Amino acid sequence: MLAPVETRSVSPVFVGRADELDTLNDALARAAAGEPQALLIGGEAGVGKTRLVEEFATAAHRLGAVVALGGCVEIGADGLPFAPFSTALRALRRALPDELAAAAAGQEEELARLLPELGRSGTGRHDEEGMARLFELTARLLERVAADRTVVLALEDLHWADASTRHLLSYLLRTLRTGRLVVLATYRADDIHRRHPLRPLLAELDRLRTVRRLELARLTRDEVCRQIAGILAQEPDPDQVDDIFRRSDGNAFFVEELAVAAHEGSPTGLTDTLRDLLLVRVEALPEGAQKIARIVAEGGSTVESRLLDAVARLTEDELIEALRAAVNANLLLATPAGDGYRFRHSLVREAVSDDLLPGERSRLNRRYAEALQTDPTLVPGEERVMRLASYWYHAHDPAKALPAVLDASVEARSRRAYSEQLRLLERAMELWETAPEDIRAALRPVDYTESFPPCGCDPATTPLRYLDLMAEAAVAGRYCGERERALKITKRALRLLDDDNDPLRSAWFWVQRSRLVRSLGRGSGREELATAQDLVRGLPPSEVHAEVLVHIANWCMVHAPGPDAFADAERAVEYARLVGARETELNSRQILGVLMVHAGHIEAGLAELHEVRERALAEDMPSVALNAYVNLPSELEAVGRSREAVPILEKGLAFAARHGLPDTEAWTATNLTESLFSLGRWEEADRACALAGRLGQGVAIRGTHATMCAELAFARGDFAETGRQLAAGQDFFAAHEHAPQHHFPLARLAIGLAAAEGRLPDARACLAALLDRDFPPGAQNHAWPLLLAAACAEGDARGLPAAEPGRADLLDRIRAAAKQLATLAPVWQAHERWVRAELLRAEGRTDPDDWSEVVAAFERLERPYDLARTRLRLAEALLSVGGDDERDRAAELLRLARAVATHLGAHPVTEAVTLLARRARLPLALAADRPEASADPLTTLGLTSRERDVLRLVAAGRTNRQIAEELFISPKTASVHVSNILAKLDVTGRGEAAALAHRLDLFPPGAGEGAVTR
Repeated sequence: MLAPVETRSVSPVFVGRADELDTLNDALARAAAGEPQALLIGGEAGVGKTRLVEEFATAAHRLGAVVALGGCVEIGADGLPFAPFSTALRALRRALPDELAAAAAGQEEELARLLPELGRSGTGRHDEEGMARLFELTARLLERVAADRTVVLALEDLHWADASTRHLLSYLLRTLRTGRLVVLATYRADDIHRRHPLRPLLAELDRLRTVRRLELARLTRDEVCRQIAGILAQEPDPDQVDDIFRRSDGNAFFVEELAVAAHEGSPTGLTDTLRDLLLVRVEALPEGAQKIARIVAEGGSTVESRLLDAVARLTEDELIEALRAAVNANLLLATPAGDGYRFRHSLVREAVSDDLLPGERSRLNRRYAEALQTDPTLVPGEERVMRLASYWYHAHDPAKALPAVLDASVEARSRRAYSEQLRLLERAMELWETAPEDIRAALRPVDYTESFPPCGCDPATTPLRYLDLMAEAAVAGRYCGERERALKITKRALRLLDDDNDPLRSAWFWVQRSRLVRSLGRGSGREELATAQDLVRGLPPSEVHAEVLVHIANWCMVHAPGPDAFADAERAVEYARLVGARETELNSRQILGVLMVHAGHIEAGLAELHEVRERALAEDMPSVALNAYVNLPSELEAVGRSREAVPILEKGLAFAARHGLPDTEAWTATNLTESLFSLGRWEEADRACALAGRLGQGVAIRGTHATMCAELAFARGDFAETGRQLAAGQDFFAAHEHAPQHHFPLARLAIGLAAAEGRLPDARACLAALLDRDFPPGAQNHAWPLLLAAACAEGDARGLPAAEPGRADLLDRIRAAAKQLATLAPVWQAHERWVRAELLRAEGRTDPDDWSEVVAAFERLERPYDLARTRLRLAEALLSVGGDDERDRAAELLRLARAVATHLGAHPVTEAVTLLARRARLPLALAADRPEASADPLTTLGLTSRERDVLRLVAAGRTNRQIAEELFISPKTASVHVSNILAKLDVTGRGEAAALAHRLDLFPPGAGEGAVTR
């Protein structure tokens, strides 16, 4: 007698995923070697994503890896903020309690927003960097935990992810660089429609070389056959395999369902659609089990046992019997902890939920909400507020939903889930008009908003207004990067305020609009600030008035520094003190300090910036302190005190890292790059620049980073990379306001690159566009290098016929612009002398005394790169005089310049020094250091070394006068050399000599012996 065949709903045989599993195992091996790995696994519902992750997790665990699983949660249409990360971190804490505690040490309050078990989350300051701060701390936490052991962080069902989870995942995959860590996430490819919020993230991650995508295909017929055999524990009938393969189309989940149905002789095997297959299996259950299935389907991805008991309203025996039937039918599964139930597959839950009638769905959500409101302990504490808001909202009860949604928005804000806060506030605005008036009247701004415009009202007694929700939503949108949505809300609020006599509230919204317009690249924001200023003019001092003034002063500091900006900053300080807005006061004083430096009150301005930083640290205002850590060393660098700037920047880097502020850390690293570059510490500058590039995300910091990369590349002579980075910087700032600190360095590099590539008209056009308007006061630290680049381009082009037209007028314009600029700092004085000497060189009036002054000025500064360049110019000027003493001094200057340029890797300077020494026949090495000269191939033609130099210039088309000028000899001597060359080559003229040189390839381009160009 044959034994009955035991069927399983899940095949014990894992089929069809060998290549994908190999890829995951390879990622695990790479991670174990210290290289973090990131993988995205996509595929349609039921294709086997979860099974693949389970198989990989089992294998990884056997190899000693710690596996932390987390899944995105769907409650109705609302995901819980950071749910998969919270679940995964909780699992990591269970596996490695001591290691995670050590990694989180000092940041427990912030990280408790993701993992409440770490302690009470701090209230903290909410700002645009708040979410980035949490993200950076999370990345650092994972890197530390995975420093000595391999960790697999697996996040499932990314298609349900809330916006904050998507943002955090994106941040991790872009910034993780160390640790033995594998991050993988799964998503349903068939659910990602054109407008699905996950689609932009997938497109962004596709551009990252560090992220691998796996798309799971459906199973082949052979694989389906093996899967069915595993389920039935015997070889299946070929006709049955054909039928199941045809109907399932290779979808692993549907293969399981059809195989079980066919074996059990279920009528579901005859249904026309797979959705019917799922529903008919439910309908075959007893009525009690069907009821439980409908209740669980509407409760969320997982429903706790006690909550289910409260909502089902069945006796204990009835509930147990219904659950047993659903579990035995493989419809429901108990959670691993045994405290709840979920559907075996989300496709079944969705089919059951979709089959509910609208009234039935609302009634079930109401019962969930009532049960949870009666007993908040029915669900985990961190989920209660969010789930209650979702249940009441889907119950269509505005009176209960409005307060619940507002409570949820506060919870989202406390977790730095600003995207969810914005969505919930928009939902509250949707409910506002339909909620009863008495419910609205009982709401208070102090309970639900932190962005309540300080308009003289008491938020503890004043009823919450619709405009208050709009204010909070606008700020939340700015914090989470949803600036388009925030701008729309701000514009709508201002339209509503058109009929209100509420100038302070209107001014507050105009300030928000200014910030949003500027960050979106829609303008400079100045007009919006002017409107805000008009609204508060003549009103008593207030926090709004002080905020308007500080934003205006800040705008002027960046775009139009000068007396007006100075006065605005002083008024901002005064008003902030009058109303007790301490943070606004310190920010205003910081702006005032920068403007004092720009105006030439250097020591007083720097002292003010030092004082602001110390006060901010003492009074625990990290955002003010971080701004000071950026601005103080920036002004030290501007006045040439780079050595003082570096230690402050290093402290600022540590402070920003400790507070988890990646954009501020990136700004600090960029400023550190600049100061290290000035000091000639270029290898350290490279490392700081790389750090800035890894951390910076905002448009302004990315543009500034690209500019610094272009600076380093240009100094090293990598003009191709200079062009790429320059284009990137111009793209970042193209749509933004023309602030000197952004556009002057880009213009300087564009002029230098154009001149280096022989595109003098382009260099002149770039300069002319800036000279068409006066330089703003206080722009000297950026304007002097810009004028210097233009003057150097003209000096290098002297003698080329194409450069002469327009030269005199342009040089006059450069001189006129230079007269506008201050020279109060030693570095500005050095640049002024350098520009003047370059202009004279462009006019053919090179005086060694002028260049001696320039070199002396830079010898007093720590600017080795600039010193090497000016020593080269002084050597050139000395050689034009021609005396023995001058030649000896020039040789020493060239040796010093080459030594510095070689150490820095400044190849253009090294090459220019070498060429000048060769033309002047000066040795660059001491006699004891010079190697024996190798045989010169040109000696076979009978040419001396000097005649070889002359022939090279003849081949380049130079006249005798130009040859004489290049080689520091008289025109008559040049003519003698040319005659000797013609005789030795047995040619009749200069043209034949040039043709012979080209034909014999005597001076190949790029070999250091090509044609001389000036």
